[in-house]
Amino acid sequence: MRYAYKTDPGKVRDHNEDNVIIVENETGEILMAVADGMGGHLCGEVASSIAITHIAESFKKISSIGTKEDAESWIQMAVSEINAKIYKYTEEHPESLGMGTTFVCAILTNDFLLYGNIGDSSGFAIKGDKIQKITNDHTLVSLLVKSGDLTEEAAEHHPKKNILLKALGATTTVDMDIFDVETDIDGIFLCSDGVTNMLERDQILKVLKEDIDIEEKMNKLIDKCNNRGGTDNVSVAYLEKGVE
Repeated sequence: MRYAYKTDPGKVRDHNEDNVIIVENETGEILMAVADGMGGHLCGEVASSIAITHIAESFKKISSIGTKEDAESWIQMAVSEINAKIYKYTEEHPESLGMGTTFVCAILTNDFLLYGNIGDSSGFAIKGDKIQKITNDHTLVSLLVKSGDLTEEAAEHHPKKNILLKALGATTTVDMDIFDVETDIDGIFLCSDGVTNMLERDQILKVLKEDIDIEEKMNKLIDKCNNRGGTDNVSVAYLEKGVE
């Protein structure tokens, strides 16, 4: 097993509001997470940093996440704590009102694999020559597609594509979507929408399947996004199973 992660401001933004991490606890269980911050000058960076720092520190403190049910409860608790921290920050710093962050994570143990998300950062599973999106975007356009009022093709270029319906720090309470996935996959890939807005899934998969070092794969994905304009911050996290 090997993994790597990277974040980049892109070619247009003057600072990076994304944060990303991959950590292991004492028993070798793995947490991956990406947060894409938003709101005001530097405030998005604060929100995503709160999210990633808290989840990573909390995960490293526990020797084992326990059962699948324990892990689901832990994720919801950790996310609630993050939400409260961000909300409190905005109360103490009025200039940061409207600050928030998307959040996507994955927890891998010997027995189970869970994904969780709030917002429009994405979690994918790779198996063989296929890449499958596991998470659901919490956006206005995604809701319109589900209701049948908008086609997926029209959604790709909709002017309100990035309007979020959920984000950490936006309200006093938050509920994260959690997905239970079979562990017999080849890889776990998480990213911010700076990637999915620039690259098609087959383009992402092509890079992930290349016979190159995993860090080089992350660099290549970021370069591809930037070569297509780099209009947003770009964050990627990838774990390959069964690789020494």
